[in-house]
Amino acid sequence: MAFTLNQLNAIEAAIGSGTLTVTYDGKSQTYRNMKELIDAHAFISRRLQGQGALAAPTMSNRGPGSLTIFDRD
Repeated sequence: MAFTLNQLNAIEAAIGSGTLTVTYDGKSQTYRNMKELIDAHAFISRRLQGQGALAAPTMSNRGPGSLTIFDRD
């Protein structure tokens, strides 16, 4: 099954609001608990990254990083 950004956005909205029911494209899915919902988010995120539809997250908590190198020439 190919996942969509619409599905991921719906899961993120559910996590943000604290609800366990996710609705997207006229379909609804109710998860048993928040851990199951978060696991589904991680699974779909990995699949979308593999499809190239979602960029992999950076490892920094300060946003995109850059490296500056100074040389004394």
